[in-house]
Amino acid sequence: MAKKVVATLKKEDASAGLTRIVKAVRSPKTGAYCFKELIVPQTEAKEALKDLK
Repeated sequence: MAKKVVATLKKEDASAGLTRIVKAVRSPKTGAYCFKELIVPQTEAKEALKDLK
């Protein structure tokens, strides 16, 4: 007999409201690019982008 698929209720995940921001920054010593990464809540993403500039 085939098994029935049981629907589950999706619980709100804590990481669902997060945004990852990645910015390339040039190193003054070597000239190579490094990456700065931030993980912030979606509500604070615009403010974090202003701070990276």
